[in-house]
Amino acid sequence: MHDPDEKPPHIPGAGTFGMAVLIVSLSMLFLASMMAFIIMRLKATVWPPLGLPRIPNSLWLSTLIIPLASVTIQLAHNAVRRDDTKRLTFHLTATFIVGLLFLMLQSVNWLEFYLAARHTLFQGSYLGGFFILTGLHAAHVIGGLIPLGVVIYRARKGQYSRNYHPGVRYAAVYWHFLDVVWIMLFCLLYF
Repeated sequence: MHDPDEKPPHIPGAGTFGMAVLIVSLSMLFLASMMAFIIMRLKATVWPPLGLPRIPNSLWLSTLIIPLASVTIQLAHNAVRRDDTKRLTFHLTATFIVGLLFLMLQSVNWLEFYLAARHTLFQGSYLGGFFILTGLHAAHVIGGLIPLGVVIYRARKGQYSRNYHPGVRYAAVYWHFLDVVWIMLFCLLYF
């Protein structure tokens, strides 16, 4: 009979494999979305369409902020490898704050773009592409904040060390991925 208090067996490499599958899956999602946008853009005779505003300049601020998440999460990863729990929790929390700040800036970007375009009659791929691509990324930032919160909690409980820190490692991979994707999206939307 199975003991309900018994921990499931640890399968070495399962977390790393799962993280690789996640990153590959998300890469396909973002690449497919970007390709759809590129195809719509190539079919357009004028970009942006006449009468529609350009992408908001405030997007530059978001683009300057999000790489900070890569810096802070890498500092957290470096700290755990030195068994520096204080810096680990500090940098994980900083990453969380950068993620929230990015989302707040995205809200400003969306509002600025909406207000600039709200009186236009044309509602097509240009407007939709902007909101879909930036919204898709924002959803994944939110999706990254949730497990990051769990990692912060576990770090504060002292559950990570230089010899055991998969949550920190997976969080670092995910946030680096989000940063690279955002730079690609920004270039696609802005240029």
